[in-house]
Amino acid sequence: MATILFSVILVILSSSVVSFARLDPLDANDGIPKYLHVCDPSRFKSLGLDMAEFAFCNKSLSFEVRAKDLVDRLTSVEKAQQMGDHNSTDLPRLGLPGYRWWSEALHGVAEVGSNPVTHFDSVVPGATSFPNVILTAASFNQTLWKTIGKVVSTEARAMYNLGRAGLTFWSPNINVVRDPRWGRTLETPGEDPYVVGLYAVNFVRGLQDIEGQENTGDPNSRPLKVSACCKHFASYDIENYLGLDRLHYDAKVSEQDMVETFNLPFEMCVKEGDVSSVMCSYNRVNGIPTCADAYLLKKLVRKDWNLHGYIVSDCDSINEIVNSHKWLKDSGEDASAHTLKAGLDLDCGEYYTRFLPNAVMQGKVKEAAMDKAIKYLYVVLMRLGFFDGIPSLAKLGKKDICSKENTELAAEAAREGIVLLKNENEALPLDPAKFKSQALIGPHANATKAMIGNYEGVPCKFISPIEGFSAFGKVTYEKGCNDIKCNNDSFIKPAVNVAKNADATVLFVGLDLSVEAEWVDREDLLLPGYQTHLVNQVAAASKGPVILVVMTAGAVDISFAKINPKIQSILWVGYPGEQGGRSIAEVVFGKYNPGGRLPLTWYEADYVDKLPMTSMALRPVDKYPGRTYKFFNGSTVYPFGYGLSYTSFKYEHKPKEITFDIKLNRLQHCHGLPYKDGAPKQDCHSVSVDDLSCNYEINLEIKVQNVGQKDGSDVVMVYSVPPEGLQGTPIKQLVGFERVYLHAKESKTVKFALNACKSLNIVDVSGYRLLPSGLHKIVVGDLSIPVKVNYKR
Repeated sequence: MATILFSVILVILSSSVVSFARLDPLDANDGIPKYLHVCDPSRFKSLGLDMAEFAFCNKSLSFEVRAKDLVDRLTSVEKAQQMGDHNSTDLPRLGLPGYRWWSEALHGVAEVGSNPVTHFDSVVPGATSFPNVILTAASFNQTLWKTIGKVVSTEARAMYNLGRAGLTFWSPNINVVRDPRWGRTLETPGEDPYVVGLYAVNFVRGLQDIEGQENTGDPNSRPLKVSACCKHFASYDIENYLGLDRLHYDAKVSEQDMVETFNLPFEMCVKEGDVSSVMCSYNRVNGIPTCADAYLLKKLVRKDWNLHGYIVSDCDSINEIVNSHKWLKDSGEDASAHTLKAGLDLDCGEYYTRFLPNAVMQGKVKEAAMDKAIKYLYVVLMRLGFFDGIPSLAKLGKKDICSKENTELAAEAAREGIVLLKNENEALPLDPAKFKSQALIGPHANATKAMIGNYEGVPCKFISPIEGFSAFGKVTYEKGCNDIKCNNDSFIKPAVNVAKNADATVLFVGLDLSVEAEWVDREDLLLPGYQTHLVNQVAAASKGPVILVVMTAGAVDISFAKINPKIQSILWVGYPGEQGGRSIAEVVFGKYNPGGRLPLTWYEADYVDKLPMTSMALRPVDKYPGRTYKFFNGSTVYPFGYGLSYTSFKYEHKPKEITFDIKLNRLQHCHGLPYKDGAPKQDCHSVSVDDLSCNYEINLEIKVQNVGQKDGSDVVMVYSVPPEGLQGTPIKQLVGFERVYLHAKESKTVKFALNACKSLNIVDVSGYRLLPSGLHKIVVGDLSIPVKVNYKR
């Protein structure tokens, strides 16, 4: 009887669902809200209410007190309604509008899902679409990452003011690319957890921070420009591998890999980025669904890392716990109770709305747990100005969307990320005075939508490769393939004929969302269909130089092109965003000198035959090879961090001895480490970094000289190499990087201040972070700098 009663109440409440994150009443002419925040006295008056009666609108009180006042006014059914994104309702008796939480801003304000909160129309026809994250990451430019976040949040906030967007954006995706087949590689910053974490910190700070209010005494009261969300926690990187999909997958992960690789970007995002939301993933980790794992959510994210915000499920995850994982044979009430007690505050789905009231009635979970979760939600909305407004952001509008400055930044992001993989005999850059006619050939030669990948919005304006190259001369176009899968070779002959007469030939090949995407993992590392045949036949027939442009996220084995002398130059351009065609052309014709570096290892094709995607271990296991540059020492097509330039750079460092003699007290104990047979052992193998003061700093001054004839950018990459003889350690690991621009023949000194505990630590099989004793190395290019760690009593 109770179940029927609650169902009737829910149906009644659902009739007042608000479709968008807008405040009533709306301007009937163009849908622009009359009120931009809840606690406006005139708004309450228009609703027949006195705002003074509601303490949650009293600005003199703390957000925590105001949120408690609001929650205390709700029934258990109303609370459940506010905890489900799909069914958030307005509450007229409180003057409280419903709020829809899901919006996306992965590489620009996006329009996703059915009946999306964020949407485009005649009022806001588009927003700036930056390159997909994998290409932006290749710039290795932290300032750029943060600046893009600032621009995206400005456009998002302007769209909110115009009634076309929400305030909470479930971006970025910071899962590490463990396997080159993963379909969502385009959304991520790559394979290195440190790089992924730094990207998260900078992009999140760009999205959330309001200038001058980046830090406050109470982080839970710090104003937010928009709210970001780091996802998908944890160990998520399979879409649909040989019939095993993400909704059913149980990732078997060691504590060593969790601490060292899978958790690190999220820890950095919460601790250093102060992100206001974390999303749990669909999969299980070691048998437990992540959204029901109290250790992951309540212990790590909420307590240890000190999240100031809320935890949300990936959409319909609770439903998948019940119907896909069939975990503990849970009912809807059981699963909702388990996830709430584990620390899940918001359900992107309908389970909390449907089942939490009954779960409370049945004694499966305390209503106080609902109260705590909703407080987290409302405090974030208060920080966003949803209740009080933020005056400094109120004037943002159409002029701030798709501005000339924003589209120029999109072009610059693509230029900075593009990686030059091959350039025999300095074939590039092309001189437009000499190469007046160009043959543009291939399935991406006229790309538009493919350039913006997924989680996309409507761009301000596409510039295709054809349009971009047309600015430098006459373009003749042949597609060469019917589509990206290139299932027949009937289009190759016309392409060959065009190449015979052009001064230069530019081939555009690669992948798209039909091959690598959410729900779509790759089967191999090859160019699809007849693309390889297209490249080889066109290259053989071309009159002039041949440039191969590879538009992909994930690695492809293009060894055939690497060794083909007819293909003088190769560029990897990721998915370069709305300005991609222009940026590629400017690199080819020398208006910009490429300086990007690969954020992924490009394995040879047979790599994926050696291990299944389901092998989660990063280190070599039995017959399986290691993963990522940190643990794979086999041959590659191109290694992580690879990238050429039209100029050359030289590094210098004044040699000096760096030694840390660390005296241990009686409470600081040594940890044993496994050594290789015959390797010399230290008396004290290592000490936990948690037991050390960790005020040991490695100060480096690297002189970078541009020894070539062209201006250009170089990415100075700093690696640490652990002492020889230790087993199971990374081959090397990136601990710092800096992008520096130098005029021809110019020199600059780049300084790095590396904390020894952070830069020299390793993670052992038990999950401890340890600082080993012995001779470490800091490697920068061809420089090797010794750093010795000694422990003494």
